This record gives sequence, structure tokens and C-alpha cells, in this order.
Amino acid sequence: MKFRPCIDIHGGRVKQIVGSTLVDNDQGDLRTNFSSDRPSSYYAEMYRRDELTGGHIIMLGPGNEEAALDALAAWPGGMQIGGGITSANAASWLEKGAAAVIVTSYVFKDGQVYEERLRELAELVGRENLVIDLSCRQRDGKYYVVTDRWQKFTEVEVNRTALEYFAGFCCEFLIHAADVEGKCEGVAQDLIAELADWVTIPTTYAGGVKDLDDLRLVRDLGSNRLDITVGSALDIFGGSGMTYEEAVAFCREE
Repeated sequence: MKFRPCIDIHGGRVKQIVGSTLVDNDQGDLRTNFSSDRPSSYYAEMYRRDELTGGHIIMLGPGNEEAALDALAAWPGGMQIGGGITSANAASWLEKGAAAVIVTSYVFKDGQVYEERLRELAELVGRENLVIDLSCRQRDGKYYVVTDRWQKFTEVEVNRTALEYFAGFCCEFLIHAADVEGKCEGVAQDLIAELADWVTIPTTYAGGVKDLDDLRLVRDLGSNRLDITVGSALDIFGGSGMTYEEAVAFCREE
């Protein structure tokens, strides 16, 4: 189980936000767990020092490009990037130092897979440079892919068939359990167990991790087949559940 670091950027700053509260206008019930005084490059340099590859930079809305570029410049080729990725800008992000581009909303339309866009993007950047974000929320006992800041349900259920289909277009999956993401109240155990049974390519799970016991849960329920991202629980993001060093060390032991 690899530790996949993250840099979430909102309003030009590194933040940890409860994803399910991130609506289009960022007003109302937006819940921010942490807002950093340090630049994005600080975190990227930390991950570079510790040789942590395959992490992700997520631009949460417009106005975050400069901060994303600073992070990529600090760890060129070391991190993936997502948030507003389309066929028009994907190649340029790779040229600017992204290890891969992460796509979600762009390849869905009216709740369905927009296969023409998906195929076009895979052909444009290469399957080896494309990560598909299948972040999901639960409805009627099943998990469905959600888009547009995790607010809109698609009709695409996260199951074996869907994962086999999408694996034909990308090199990895990034899957946030959006219902628990940012809450530090525990992971989505049912989703983790199912993903471990279904995935055939590298897959990173994120959402709800609160402490080292949750890392053990992800390791065990995930049959050591899933990688892990931890956000709000880490001390570097204002959390108290575990230190960054503890999380990195635990995953290296695995």
C-alpha cells in the first residue's frame, strides 16, 4: 500500500475541505478544515524530499492554476493534476510537469459516460498518462460516480463492470468516498472491500481516514491492493489523528 500525497488548492491556497459541502458558489455550508499559510510548493518539496510519487494536485474551482504550477515546478514529474482537465488543456499540463492528468466531469454528460470525450482524451495524452477519477457517493445502497465538485450524481454505478470498462482508457483510478471525505470519522469499509475485489489497475482510495487504525483497515479490507491518500487527519494539514511521518512510515512498511 503506497502513500499517495495530496495538495488540494482552493481560492489559490492549499486547503482541506469537506468535499460534500463544496458547491458551485462556495457559499452557505462550505466547511473548511484547514487553510495553509504555506505555498503549494512547500508541500510538493516535502513530497519530493521523501520520494513520494503518484500523489495528486487537485484544483478545486477556477483561479488555482498559478498555485498548481508552483507545485509542479517544485516536484516535476512527481505529481498528477486534476480539476478542470479537458482535451484542450491536458497536454499542456503534462508539458508543465504533471506526471499524469486526472479527469472526471469532462467525460460525463447528463449523468452518462461521454465515451467520445473519453476516447479522445486517452488518444491525445496516452492511456499511460491518464487517471480517471471515479469519486462516488452512496445512494440506495450502491455507489455512483459523482461530478461537478461531487454534487451531481451520474447513473454510473461503481462496480466490476464499470471498472473494467474504464481501465481500458487509463493507467490508474482515483476514488474518493465523497460521503466521508474530509470528515475524519472513518473510512467507507464496504467500498474498500469491493474495490479490492474489482480493480485490475493501480487504484488510490481517499476519504474518512482518521488515524493509523484506519490505515490498517484500508490495508486489510483492501487486501493490500489499494493505495491511500490522507488529508485532514494529518498534522501538516492541521489534523491530530496522525503525523505525516507516521503515515509515510506505515505505508513504507507495507
